[in-house]
This record gives sequence, C-alpha cells and structure tokens, in this order.
Amino acid sequence: MRAEPFIAAKLRFKGRLAMVAIAVSFFVMILSLAVSGGFRHEIRSGVSRIAGDIQVRGTTEPIDIHPSYYGQLEALEGLESITPVVWRPGIVKGDEDICGVMVKGVPMPDSCSLQARIPRELATRMKLEPGSTMTTWFVDERAKARRFKVVSVYDGIIDADSGLVVEVPLADMQRLCGWTADEASALEVIVSEPWKDNWHMKLKAGEISWMSYGSHTEDEDILNATTVTDRYPQIFDWLDLIDYNVLIIIILMTVVAGFNMISGLLILLFRHISTIGMLKSLGMGNKAIAGVFLRVAARIVLTGTLIGNAAALLFCFLEDKTHLIKLNPVNYFVSYVPVRLDPGLVLAVDFAAFAGIMLLLLIPTLFISTVDPAQTVRVK
Repeated sequence: MRAEPFIAAKLRFKGRLAMVAIAVSFFVMILSLAVSGGFRHEIRSGVSRIAGDIQVRGTTEPIDIHPSYYGQLEALEGLESITPVVWRPGIVKGDEDICGVMVKGVPMPDSCSLQARIPRELATRMKLEPGSTMTTWFVDERAKARRFKVVSVYDGIIDADSGLVVEVPLADMQRLCGWTADEASALEVIVSEPWKDNWHMKLKAGEISWMSYGSHTEDEDILNATTVTDRYPQIFDWLDLIDYNVLIIIILMTVVAGFNMISGLLILLFRHISTIGMLKSLGMGNKAIAGVFLRVAARIVLTGTLIGNAAALLFCFLEDKTHLIKLNPVNYFVSYVPVRLDPGLVLAVDFAAFAGIMLLLLIPTLFISTVDPAQTVRVK
C-alpha cells in the first residue's frame, strides 16, 4: 500500500469556504452552458420552422417544385424534408390599424383553404384570436384581397423583411399568383440533426447548387441554395456572441475557483508544517508530500464540483418545466430563459475546469520545498 493515499485519508481539511466557492463556480459554468444551449436550440428550431435550414431559389419566379434531378436531391445524405413554399408581402387590415406581413404558403390539406396561422405579436397588435377573420391585401400589378380565418397563434422567433410571418395554405397562394400546383417561390430544405451546424449546412447548400448546375435541363432555371445563417446573420451572430461570453465565464469561474483553492491549500500547508517536516525526516520527498496535499485538495474540488453540478441540474430542470424566469421577446426572441444541456459538453467542461484548478494548485505546493525538518520538528 502506498503511503500517500493513506496519509491523505487521515488529513482533514475544513475548507468549507473553498468548497462553496468551487460549487458556486461550477453552478455558474453549467448554468451558462445550459442557457447558451437553450437559446441556440429554441431560436435555431424557430428559424428552421419558419424559413427552413436551406432555401433553394431560382433567378426568377416561379420555379418547378419537381425539377428533373429531384430524385437525386431527395437521396442526398442529411436532408430530412423538402417543402415547396410561396412567399408574398401583404398588408393585414384591421378595424383601426394596418400591419405589413410576409405571407408564406405551405402545404396544407384542401380542407384548410383560407385558414391562417399568425404570430402572437400580430394577434396582439391587430386584436386577433383563433376564429377571427383577417383581411389581407396583396399588391402586385393590381391589388388583391383575401379573407383568412385565424386557426392558431404561434410564438414568432423572426421577422422577415420587417414583416411578421403568416402561414397560409400553399394552394391558396398558388391561385393568388396564377401558378399551377407544380410551381412555387422556393424549396425549403430541413436537414437532419447531425448536419445542423453552420459548416455542414453550407456544405449541403453547395452540393444542392452544384447538383442544379450540373443536372438541369435546357428549359430549367439554375437554382441556388442559401443557408439560414446567410439569410439571418444578425440572429446567428448574436448566438455566437453568447457562446463567446460563455467561454469567458468558464475561464473566469475556473480562475476564481482555482485561486480560492490556492488560499485554502496554503492554509492547510501552514497548519501542517510540522507534519511536512516529519514526513521529510522519514525520507519522503517533496513530490510525494505534495501528492498527499493535492489528494486532499482534489477531494474538496471534486465534492464542490458534484454539489455545483447537482444544483445546476436541479435549477435547469425547474426552469425547463416552469419557465420561471421571463424575458422580453422583443430583445431576446423568446419569452423565457430556455435551458438545454449537452451531457458530453458538461462532462468536458467539468473535466477541463477540474484539471485547470488542479494545475493552479501546483503553485502553493512549491512551499513544501522550503520547509526545513530541522526547524519544524521539535523533540520534547
């Protein structure tokens, strides 16, 4: 049996303040990861639902929703769905107010003709609710009006061209534009979860564009694919800024926890100077003695880490179920603080922070080499 674990088990470190600092630091780190992941997931999902992950358009409208290479497009790895849509600007007229919107035609059953899903902001502004009738004007070569019945209200994430997005049946918009059932403004592509990062989406958009360029027939327009991050850069730049802030928080919390443990370990070393001297007189080297005290410190750090993680997980569970903390959706895109944890990322941060703290604790162990057994050990 090695002496270091045995001696470390006998030493008692009443560093409750240091343990609290460790727990608070890890609580803040895990919470920042959860909030960042929650914002990214909620906003990313909301944007994808409204605008798709990849939008495929031609140089003119309309485009054929089933081009000659459609089978190749469907077989492309990572594509979850391909949906034809029609986008048109419109004006919603109420009793006392008007509001600019972007009307999006999406595939719906024939029984849903002249029905609309509207964002909550529009419902509040125009005093609309499910069951209300909404008159929408479309101005092109001549003005056209349609009366839609509001069937549901959703929490909007994005605005499109300064207009709120209203979803109506695709067939209604095709008739409005004078198009056939095989024509649309664009194709919206949803990619599967492993491909939803920016790099993979750009890769898929490039593959779709090259497929159109290389496989289109003479009478077909060449289609170009753009990612949602290219169409709404301000939203994703904001999410990247949040991730950058999270990285700064993790580094700061690791440093704060590390310096709290440094002070605690120094106190432990000062209280056990005679023990250090005795161990040296028995032939134990500086590294072995440092290993004893680092084991004691690691025990404190591990306990604080577990407490901080447990508290953060409990808080995230309660926030996810109750949405206790509210936000202004005008500034934050969502009405509450979303939380989402990636277990792999949490473990990676825990490991990295633990390793960083233990590296910082090597600094106070240098004190051990200055202890002289002749001066610290007294024979009575």
